[in-house]
Amino acid sequence: MALPVYASPMQKAWYYTFRIICGLVFFFLVFPIMVIIPLSFNAQDFFTFTPEMLAFKPEGFSLKHYDDFFTNQDWQHALKNSLRIAPMATLLSVSFGTLAAIGLSQSHVPFRRAIMAIMISPMIVPLIISASGMYFFYSRIGLQGTYAGVVLAHAVLGVPFVIITVTATLVGFDKSLTRAAANMGAGPVRTFFKIQMPLILPGVISGGLFAFITSFDEVVVVLFVGSAGQKTLPWQMFTGLREQISPTILAVATILIVMSIILLTTLELLRRRSERLRGMSPG
Repeated sequence: MALPVYASPMQKAWYYTFRIICGLVFFFLVFPIMVIIPLSFNAQDFFTFTPEMLAFKPEGFSLKHYDDFFTNQDWQHALKNSLRIAPMATLLSVSFGTLAAIGLSQSHVPFRRAIMAIMISPMIVPLIISASGMYFFYSRIGLQGTYAGVVLAHAVLGVPFVIITVTATLVGFDKSLTRAAANMGAGPVRTFFKIQMPLILPGVISGGLFAFITSFDEVVVVLFVGSAGQKTLPWQMFTGLREQISPTILAVATILIVMSIILLTTLELLRRRSERLRGMSPG
């Protein structure tokens, strides 16, 4: 929001001071992450800047760590596992989370607050506790160490994000539209896909993106629930730091940073579109 022309000197001072503080906090949070990007182009197998890099000499930079990521069998196997697990977990999270959010948005549902608290508890409970519980539960039912077990575990972690984003979208939803569709003879399923779904779609997609990021970046649960055959990209990065200091991790981290920026930009565009659909901001 722009500073009004009638603002007092004290208000102007706070206006600019607040922005300077926000800029410093942003720099403090982002700068350590941004250091990884130039280090990923290091020509040497170091985790620090070499004299050639500091002098901006061409021989100090190389794409060999990226080449190792795309040609190394272990890294590619981990990437394929992540690309197999994350989409399926996202699909389940979006399906169950959307239905749960729509059901909990109905005023006649009993114990709505208690059910909501239980549904979003995976976001609140420490991840190590959730992973331990999933390990013992999946061991009893035969899902521990299986592809289905990892997908279900990641779906459980993604459902709360979908519920929260879809519930926020439903706050501005005009329920008279569904009643009008019912009066015109449309059934509940047709009303959902023709009336409700297009309006809440930005929230559904936003929740799905959050669920995808959560699944793609998760390492603790897969260490408990998965096996060597389900080694994901974060698991491979964790192994690379613990067992062998591989600079390829820097290249992988850079790729994940770029992917996160793209997804977050998409989320912001969807948020603005959702606000325009609900009439909360000018078109």
